[in-house]
Amino acid sequence: MNFDQKRIAEMLQDSLTGDKLFVVNLSVSDAVRPKITVTLDSEEGLGIDECAQVSRRLARRIDEAYGEDATYSLEVTSPGADQPLANPRQYTRHVGRTLSLKLADGTEKTGKLEATEAEGIQLAEVVKEKSKQKTLPTVLVPFTDIQEARVVISFK
Repeated sequence: MNFDQKRIAEMLQDSLTGDKLFVVNLSVSDAVRPKITVTLDSEEGLGIDECAQVSRRLARRIDEAYGEDATYSLEVTSPGADQPLANPRQYTRHVGRTLSLKLADGTEKTGKLEATEAEGIQLAEVVKEKSKQKTLPTVLVPFTDIQEARVVISFK
């Protein structure tokens, strides 16, 4: 059976309550037994209970639309700590943490996320001078310039 990703995306939006949760990624494989993978997030973080609720609501909608005999697997998850930030709303809860950015012009920056704004993030870049680290003044990095952003995990 073929699942229409656009139709699944509409059902997914209907399965979200309020505007707290948002979709980071949706993929639908075209295997014999399709796998629907949903990655959700929120500005405050996401727990297993929220994932389970959305999963149940979405599964009901898929069963209603495609029939209960449709075979598929459904995975509703939150992004892992190693996953890049894909949605501007994800940055909010990481204010105060260190980010590693790859920019569209090929440069890379690492620094503390000071704030988020509608058009980008305020980043205090950390650069190495000789054997010391120096924090540069905070600058606005537009979302359009960010090719990839990852939270730097520290075990200190």
